[in-house]
Amino acid sequence: MKQYETGFLLAPNMTEEEAEGVVQGLAEVVPLKNGKMIRIEKWGKRRTAYPIGKAHEAYYVFFHYEGGAEIPLELSRRFRQMDTVIRHLTLVKETRMNVRKKKKVRKNAPSAADAETAAPAAEPKREEA
Repeated sequence: MKQYETGFLLAPNMTEEEAEGVVQGLAEVVPLKNGKMIRIEKWGKRRTAYPIGKAHEAYYVFFHYEGGAEIPLELSRRFRQMDTVIRHLTLVKETRMNVRKKKKVRKNAPSAADAETAAPAAEPKREEA
């Protein structure tokens, strides 16, 4: 199972109670799709780096969970259906197992030194005056 982090911004015109209800509703997707919620980070209302629409603030929320690829797909589908979610992003978190798999793949890939010996670079021609 992979670990994911999904961050999303909620519209600033919501009350704290409405935002909490939206977060709880979205958090139910993870166990519904046989995933495990690791933690939920609620940063509250903060200023955005740039205006999104006409909003200069948003409620920041981050889900950390593990499960299959269907969980971020379902969250993304729900985000697109909601007017209160103004931005979202899901990342696959690096775990020790993922790093080990990448190192094995890189060992089999040709190195830069192998590429130099296989095809020597052509030297630029000099013009004599």
